[in-house]
Amino acid sequence: MMKHKYFEKLIIAEIGSVHDGSFGNALKLIDVAKECGAKVVKFQVHFAEEETLENAISPIHFSEETRYKYFKRTAFTIEQWKKILEYTHKNKLLFMASVFSKKSIDLLLKIKSDYIKIPSGELTNLPLLHNISKIKLPIILSTGMSNWDEIDKSIETLKKIKNLAILQCASIYPCSNKLAGLNIIQQMINRYSLPTGFSDHTSGSTAAIGAIFNGAIIIEKHLTFSKKMYGSDAKFAMEPAEFKKFVNFLKEAWVLKESIVDKNDISNYKETRMVFEKSIVAMKNLKKGHLLRLQDLNFKKPGDGIRAFDYKQIIGKKINKSVKKNHKFSTKDLI
Repeated sequence: MMKHKYFEKLIIAEIGSVHDGSFGNALKLIDVAKECGAKVVKFQVHFAEEETLENAISPIHFSEETRYKYFKRTAFTIEQWKKILEYTHKNKLLFMASVFSKKSIDLLLKIKSDYIKIPSGELTNLPLLHNISKIKLPIILSTGMSNWDEIDKSIETLKKIKNLAILQCASIYPCSNKLAGLNIIQQMINRYSLPTGFSDHTSGSTAAIGAIFNGAIIIEKHLTFSKKMYGSDAKFAMEPAEFKKFVNFLKEAWVLKESIVDKNDISNYKETRMVFEKSIVAMKNLKKGHLLRLQDLNFKKPGDGIRAFDYKQIIGKKINKSVKKNHKFSTKDLI
C-alpha cells in the first residue's frame, strides 16, 4: 500500500472559529487537541471585506450579528497568527487553516503554515484555486457541496500541486449517517488516485470509522470546549472527552484495517484448539482386536488426541489392546 508522507493517518481537529475571537481560547483549544491525540489543528483565516458582502445571507446560528460582523470581530492579526502557529509547533502538532481569499493565502504563506485547506465553499472559486495551484505546501481539498464535474475541474486546476489530498464531505450540519456518502471515498480514490479522507459532520464516531474501512487516510472533525458555545461550529462539534475517545477509535480502526490475517495460519490458536476442540474417545469398553465403527466412538475435550475432524481415518481400524469407556485414542492404539 502506498504511503503518503503528508497525509497518512492524519487526524485533524477542526477548531475553525470556535475560539470566537479569543486569542487565549485559540491557544487553549490547541492544548485540548494535543491532549485528545489529534495530529493537526485547523483554523479558518477570514478577512470579511475580502470574501463577503456586508448584506450576504448569514447561517441561522448568527442571530445576534451578521456573518460579516462576526468575521471582523473574530479575526486575528498576522502577529497573533504567528504566535498561534508557534504554539501549535511547541505542542508538536501541525498547523492548517482554511482560506477564503487571496489575502488569507498570503497570510498563511507569510507565517509558514504546514498545510492549506480549501474548504467546500471555495471549491468552485476557480480563480482562488489558480492562486493556490502555484503553492508548494501540501493542500487538502474538501468537496462538501459539489458534484463530480465541479470536482473534476477543481482537481484539473490544482494539477500542479505535488502534495494534494481530497476529502469526501457533506456540508450539512449535523449530517445524518445516510448522507455521509462513505461510498464516495473509494470512488474518489479510483477517480483521482489521490490521498483521500473524510471530513466528518455527523454527530458520532461511526461514520469516520466506516470511512477508514472505505480507504480514508485523513479524518477531520470539529472540536469545541462546549456545544453550548456561540458560533458557527460549536453546536455540531465534539467536546474534549468525546473527541479523545473518537481519536482512539480511529487509531484502533486503522490497526484493524491494516492487520492482514492469513486464515490458514492457525499458529496463534494452538492452546485454544487444545482447550476447545474434541478428541476421539471410546463410547464403551472395547476388547483387543475390535474393529472400530462410528457407534464405538465419542468425541470429547480436550483436543490433544486424535481429532474429531479425522474420525473417518480410524473407522475400520483394529485396536491392539482392550480399552475402557472414555479412553482417548492415539495412533499407538491402532493396527
